[in-house]
Amino acid sequence: MSDPLRVAVIGAGRWSRSAHLPGFTRSPLSKVVAICDLHRDLAESAAAEFGIPEVCTDAAELLGRPDIDVVDVVTRGDHQDLVFATLEAGKHCLVEKPVCHDYRDVWRAHELATSKGLKTKVGLTFRYAPAVMYMFDLIREGFVGEPYIFNGYEQNSQWLDPDNPMDKRIHRTPPQGEPEWGTDLSREGIVVSSLEGYGAPTIDIGLECVGADLTKVVGILANMVPYRRRTNLDTDRERIHIDDADMFMGEASNGALFSMQSSYVTVGNYPGIEARIFGSRGAIQVRLVEEFGVIQTIKTATPDAVEFVEREIPPEYFAPGARPDDHWSTAFYGNLVHNFCQEIVGERSEDQGDFAQSARVQEVINAVTLSHREHRWVDLPLDRGEEQPPIQTMPW
Repeated sequence: MSDPLRVAVIGAGRWSRSAHLPGFTRSPLSKVVAICDLHRDLAESAAAEFGIPEVCTDAAELLGRPDIDVVDVVTRGDHQDLVFATLEAGKHCLVEKPVCHDYRDVWRAHELATSKGLKTKVGLTFRYAPAVMYMFDLIREGFVGEPYIFNGYEQNSQWLDPDNPMDKRIHRTPPQGEPEWGTDLSREGIVVSSLEGYGAPTIDIGLECVGADLTKVVGILANMVPYRRRTNLDTDRERIHIDDADMFMGEASNGALFSMQSSYVTVGNYPGIEARIFGSRGAIQVRLVEEFGVIQTIKTATPDAVEFVEREIPPEYFAPGARPDDHWSTAFYGNLVHNFCQEIVGERSEDQGDFAQSARVQEVINAVTLSHREHRWVDLPLDRGEEQPPIQTMPW
């Protein structure tokens, strides 16, 4: 085997430490050689925990190094500038969703990466859950036959408590120079949050399940908890008009029907994803919900045995170093990271979950948002050159 890929991670927060860093540390194809965070103490703490030799606070310092092969962007806030800087520097890029809020910018990033021969990967975490990977293979093998209906749900109660701040970042000082999102109280002014942050990975699973792009969508965004704290530094609640619940339905080019619900104010445990695919020959249900020590289940049924029966997930669907007591973030992201490394070194011939796939997902999100604001069905694909209403989304 050749030398492992040299990885630099930008961001040392909770998600970096529970998902990204364990994945890169366990994969035999990678070695994390540097970690960067604006807060040096966070970077130093992560470095000590995961045995990372170098720490810095300036991302540009990492991007200028010729010995770095892969840059992993796992920061709070908008990722777009760091993504394009990473690609311009000639580095393979893993980034948390969304790559960009406008699907056209995601396509631009994909085209730039392709022109430079770079591999990309997006944190569409749940397509890499062992149960979902097993489901995808069953579908490819013909278990469901012709796909008829996909139902997707992403629901958990993380923000049911109005004292849980809208801004997920942990601020040490009040943020300066940022717009106060969610101040337009009109129907059209609602800021996209749950649909993009929580619906995206389930849309991604659904597109794979039906095996086709959507041709039209209609949807609605809603704000169920109107008053909450804006940041961790705020003590009072204020009116913040954000999408914390939404629904949409659509039609795929192969005739399959597609429905989605996402919310983070619905009672239930994280991650809260359920995916159901029904077809001419069978049906599959996958739940990614941490309940009573179980983080995932897969059940199947057929026309001559309509009761859904749980299946055991074969061991080959688990990432290197997987343990029975892994938290779901570690278990699922381990597959994502190892899969990405395999694509880079040529052990996998087909890319998945890359910027092109993320652009497909982001286009659906943008179309559903447009549907809500204009009270109508929206046809897909969107016209890349057509002027569209401003895309109002939370930057975190």
